[in-house]
Amino acid sequence: MPTVPTADEILDRSFRRAAKKRKEKINKDRANEEFVRAVGAAIHDRLVYIIRGFPEFEEIPPFYREMAEILYGIDRIKQSLGAVGWAAKHTKMVGHEIAVQTRRSTETLVLRKRAVARLASMVHQIDKDLRFLNEVRNTLRKLPHIEDAFTVVIAGYPNVGKSSFIRLVSSATPEIASYPFTTKGVIVGLREQGRDRIQFVDTPGILDRPAEERNPIERQALSAMMNVASVILFILDPSEHCGYPMEMQLRLLDEVKGMVNVPLVVVASKSDIRVQEGYRSMSTETKEGVDGVLEELLSYRPAWLASRKADEGPADQKPDNSPAV
Repeated sequence: MPTVPTADEILDRSFRRAAKKRKEKINKDRANEEFVRAVGAAIHDRLVYIIRGFPEFEEIPPFYREMAEILYGIDRIKQSLGAVGWAAKHTKMVGHEIAVQTRRSTETLVLRKRAVARLASMVHQIDKDLRFLNEVRNTLRKLPHIEDAFTVVIAGYPNVGKSSFIRLVSSATPEIASYPFTTKGVIVGLREQGRDRIQFVDTPGILDRPAEERNPIERQALSAMMNVASVILFILDPSEHCGYPMEMQLRLLDEVKGMVNVPLVVVASKSDIRVQEGYRSMSTETKEGVDGVLEELLSYRPAWLASRKADEGPADQKPDNSPAV
């Protein structure tokens, strides 16, 4: 999404563009007419460019759609885009109308000044919308990049070995990107699997305290992140070196179980320090058991692929792209 300029920035740029057009005319009256027509068109073009820079929210991945709704409200964003659309339509219309009047008038300078005042007034009416849309743009572009791929969301308290596991199973250095409302980074690691990629996502800063201590935005963001999961890996630390007793960790595990409807794999980490009976064990320090955990996670991929194909429908059923009559 491109940067959204303020009303004054749009007007300044449009007036300078129109002034160049006016200099191309030798006749003063025709120059004033050309200026009016050009400034209306320049404002219109810039406003349309802003609107086209925003996605169709119904068509973007659910994670980003949910985050836009959580942070700003999609209806509010659309309302501001509608205001910009109104201004685009009417600035071009007013520019054309006054340009026609200028051609028939002997007082072209007066009409030029009138056009400038009316156009500037309309653009300033949407200045709050422009500033709001630029804030939306600056925030959404900072969201972590979540691909439409088989995704392992890793849950558990801090320091249980989540980020260490991602670094061990990812084929590249994990990307770290912050949510707009937390200083801690979401860690995204990718693993090449044939032609496809497997995505591992950790959510520090959101899932590191009891549910009753999370604010509404954090709870919804957690829900959004869980919704991108193909499978959940929940890591426990039986040694409690993470700083959280097993009782708290198991309560969080119960919360996560009630939050998702995808497969959940529970693993006890730091097996080099302590082994917890009843759970698969691994150690990111010695790497013991890590491959087995990865193998179990990837065992859910065929079912996920089959589900995706079922959702897409028959391969030979092509969408009708013919224009509407």
